[in-house]
Amino acid sequence: MSGVAKSGKATTIAVIGAGQMGEALIGGWLAAKTVPPDALFATDASAERRDMMKRRFGVRTGSDNREAVSWADVVVLAVKPQILDEVVKGLSSALAGKLVLSIAAGVTIAHLAKLAPKGARIVRAMPNTPVLVRDGVSALSFGAGVTEKDQQLARRLFEAVGRAVVVEERLMDAVTGLSGSGPAYVFMAIEALADGGVKMGLPRTVADLLAAQTVLGAARMVLETGEHPAKLKNSVASPGGTTIAGLHRLEQGGLRATLMAAVEAAAKRSEELGREIQR
Repeated sequence: MSGVAKSGKATTIAVIGAGQMGEALIGGWLAAKTVPPDALFATDASAERRDMMKRRFGVRTGSDNREAVSWADVVVLAVKPQILDEVVKGLSSALAGKLVLSIAAGVTIAHLAKLAPKGARIVRAMPNTPVLVRDGVSALSFGAGVTEKDQQLARRLFEAVGRAVVVEERLMDAVTGLSGSGPAYVFMAIEALADGGVKMGLPRTVADLLAAQTVLGAARMVLETGEHPAKLKNSVASPGGTTIAGLHRLEQGGLRATLMAAVEAAAKRSEELGREIQR
């Protein structure tokens, strides 16, 4: 099994607070064979959750964050933003010299640098949950002291579970509102499309499949053709046809404005979280 190598061996990774996103990353890395199970250490306060992670993934688990961090080359901080300060302070000197990947929404690199010991190299990341099926997208920002080698490692880890982009840190709240929260918007759209199919007589299982595959196929067309979504939309809508009738109703319902407002609301909430945490 190939892994992200360090000095001829797989880089060891501690995932602190293996909640939904931490679990998704671990599952994605294992599915992609980027990191072997014995190079992963997941921690969580819940014994039930630790047992589930061990059974499902075959990774090392525990409740002692300092033990996991001391063992690892790379530390993924996957805890909720509200408890991040407490967790990082508890780790103290164990983070010295480590590459730290934080996926906590709203928490800046500067704030983490104040809590972490000198020498910790900090990367702020915002992945989304489709990393579990290796089709996620992650945005990365690099702190001072992060080397070119660190950047390459971080990119390899996140590209193993989808796509990765590098952005200025000031744009991270916008990323959170768009791609971080975006899967929930798309799930709701899929559910609504399927409900429309059921309303018009389709069996539920058929409607769910048609809706999900339609969204998947449309997204791939945007990514693989490089065409603007508006051009692709127009290619489906023939004069006086069914699609333009449906698009007219969507415009009446304010779909585009509502989605834009959703991204804005989520981005602003990310900003608020950051301010609340970093007071």
